[in-house]
Parts: sequence; structure tokens; C-alpha cells
Amino acid sequence: MKEWLRSIPAVHELQNHEQFEALLRENHLDVTQLTKQLKEAVDQIRVLLLNGEWDGATPGTNQFIDEVFQLLKINLKKQYSYTLEKVINATGTILHTNLGRARLSDNAIQHVVETAQNYSNLEYKLNEGERGSRHSHVEALLKEITGAEAVMVVNNNAAAVYLVLRALAENKEVIVSRGQLVEIGGSFRISSIMEESGAKLIEIGTTNKTHLYDYEKALNSETAIIMKVHTSNFKVIGFTKSVETEDLIQLTNHSEDVIFYEDLGSGALFDFRRHGIGEEPVVKEVIELGADLVTFSGDKLLGGPQAGIIAGKKKIIDRLKKHQLARVVRVDKMTLAALEGTLIDYARGEMGVKNIPTIRDLLVSIDELDARSKRFVTNLLQGTDDFQTKIFPGTSQVGGGTMPDVGLPSMVISLRHHTLTAEQVGRKLRTHFKPAIIGRIQKDEFIIDLRTVTEEEEQLLLQSLIQL
Repeated sequence: MKEWLRSIPAVHELQNHEQFEALLRENHLDVTQLTKQLKEAVDQIRVLLLNGEWDGATPGTNQFIDEVFQLLKINLKKQYSYTLEKVINATGTILHTNLGRARLSDNAIQHVVETAQNYSNLEYKLNEGERGSRHSHVEALLKEITGAEAVMVVNNNAAAVYLVLRALAENKEVIVSRGQLVEIGGSFRISSIMEESGAKLIEIGTTNKTHLYDYEKALNSETAIIMKVHTSNFKVIGFTKSVETEDLIQLTNHSEDVIFYEDLGSGALFDFRRHGIGEEPVVKEVIELGADLVTFSGDKLLGGPQAGIIAGKKKIIDRLKKHQLARVVRVDKMTLAALEGTLIDYARGEMGVKNIPTIRDLLVSIDELDARSKRFVTNLLQGTDDFQTKIFPGTSQVGGGTMPDVGLPSMVISLRHHTLTAEQVGRKLRTHFKPAIIGRIQKDEFIIDLRTVTEEEEQLLLQSLIQL
């Protein structure tokens, strides 16, 4: 063992090796950084030798030196590879939270790239030649689409809720139904956000039933907000009762200095109900009913980047824009560019909206999915005979804590490999291929739903399965 350890070449000797010079050129590293990585590789091998776990070449041989540099190459690849990477989502869940939720449209992506690569008029008025506001870039579009008097954008919807409560109800009372005290992703609760904001939560009604008289009884001189939370991530069915938005708006109209605020969560700017998909309220409808404020997400049903959007009465939005927290939760230029690129398509109407991947994937017909699935299976069987396949009716999910009771009829592909289990197929597709492929496993079958796979990705998926 001592002889082996003494036979490990010194780092300065390895630095003079031609493989060291080659790695410098290939990885565009300076000598100091590559030397540091080389020392770490040598130390790894030394530890393996001391623990009796080294199964490579004998130290001191040319083959051993090759293995040192091979380990160094592996370490460099790990060190300088992105951990955030593209994956193919073949699960059929459109707003898959673990896989990044909404995909951006081509317009949004191009606008982000242009904005990121160049200087921009983020906070500059070109006509006047003076400082401007970053809020202005998307406010006009959102006002047109939602019908609101004013709009501001923050970094996510939880931040929007927090800012509203902190700025408008600190040390004052906010009335909310017990049936709407929802928990969103990552164990964040509306009640906890309220508590952190300094607002006093006044719970009324019961889990399944809340009446208008519950709100009327709770109203007093300390009430700042009547809050309604759209339960976008769950449904209560059976013996239930809730108060309609119109009735709560009328109630606040008769109560001086009380704001009606609705957290819509999912942010539907498009009416999916016209296509028989869910019952999600459209933001514009709630604004038109007379809501003082609404908040919603940018990366759910809206189909844009992560953002929280606050829309409503101008005098209230102006107060929020001037609050000290507005700077804490403000968005950067790339988020604004992605949001503006997405909203431009909404402003173009029905044809433009179909450029948004979230909406396009929600609306794709079962006939189209059936045809694509048949074509895919035919091409797969021409490339390999390792799979037993079938196509059958299935269900896609909206995902992202949105439309929990909505299943989208789909046609899915079932794959059974002749020698590998479904778990093994899934693991290999995740770990052995770039981009990684994520599907579903059901009754020891690997399930593919092409609803969330683009035509370009379809070819990559096909090639990976053939290579498997």
C-alpha cells in the first residue's frame, strides 16, 4: 500500500502531461482552476487506495495516469454541466410543477432573448428621455385584456397576496371563509401568509358552508378587506354553500372603506368553459362584476412566466406601487419580457392565443392525439422489436394545482419491454438520455401521453426508445 501511494505521480508532473494541456484547451479553463480539479481527482484515488476500494490500474503505470485523467474528465463534466436542463414531459400533465409548469411561447422566448442580450428601456421613457417605470411595459396590455383600471406585476402570486394584505390590511381585519383557507404548493397556507402580513384573520362559516349573513355579522369598523379565495386546487362537493362574488361586491359597496379582494390563483385570461373544460372564472368577468382587486399567477393557466399579477381599481394599485414592499417583490426584465411576449398573443385574439403552449395543449383534440399516437407506434415498431405496444383511451391532467376535478380525454401509448420492467425503462430514459424523458408507470407498463410532447420532441423520444 505504501509503495502504491508513493507511486502516485505528483500533481506538477501530471501538469506537464499532454492530456493536461488538451483538457485546458477543450474546457477553456485556466491552469489554476484545472490544477485544483486535478488535485481533487488524485485525492479521490488516494482515498480509494487507502480504503482498499481502488480497482483500477497499478499506480506508477501509464495506464494509471490515463485513469487519473479519465476521472478528471468525468469530474469536469459534472462540475461544468448545467443542473437545470431540458426534459421531455411525456406524462400528459400540462402544468407539471416538478417539470417547470408552463412552457413559454416562441414570441415570449424571442422577446426574453432579445431583452437579455441587449440594453433595454426597462425604466426609461424613450419619447421623453427620462426615467420611467418597469410596470408600464405590461400594464397597458393587462388593462386591455382584463378590463382593470390599473395593474402591477410581482414575482409570484404568493407575493401578490402578501403585498395586498400587508399594504392594505396591516393590523386590521380580513374576513375570509373557512372553506377557502387553502394550502398551496410547498405547504404555504393562506392563513400563514395572512399572519405574516400583519393582517388579522377573521374566519367565518364552516368548511363546507358559508352564508352571506356570516360576512354581514363579521363586518365592523376594523374590517379592511373581504377576501375570497378561489379554491383552484381542490373541490368540496355534496352539502356545500358559498357566497357568490356579486353578493360580496354588493356588500362591500355598502360598507365604507372595505375592499373586496379575490385571489383567483390560476389566472385564466381565456374562457376554457366555452370548450367544455372546467369552470375556471375568467379574470375579466370578475373585474367587470366590480371587484376592487384580483390577484393571479402568470405561469399557470395564463401560460407565461412565474409572476403574480395584481389588477383592479387605480387608486388601490397606486397605493401598492408606492409601498416599500413593492421593491422587495418586483420582477426583473426577463420576466417582464416573457410576460409581454405572452400577453401580445392574448391581445391578438383567438388565433394568437393558440400560439401559447399551455392553451394549445389544453385544446388539442382526441382525434389528433389518436392519429399522432398511431403514427408514433408505427415508427417505433419499424425501428425496434423490443416493445409490445397498445394505444388506449386515457386521461391527461391540467396540473399545477389547477382544475383538480378536470380530466382531459386523451389517447395514450402503453409500452412493455421484452426484458426490462417499466421501472427500468423509466429510469434509463431519465438517466441515460439527453434530454431526459419523463413518463408515467401504470401496471408495469410505461405510459406515454403525446399531449405534452411537441413534434420535435416526438422524434427525440422515438430515437431514445429505439436506442434503449
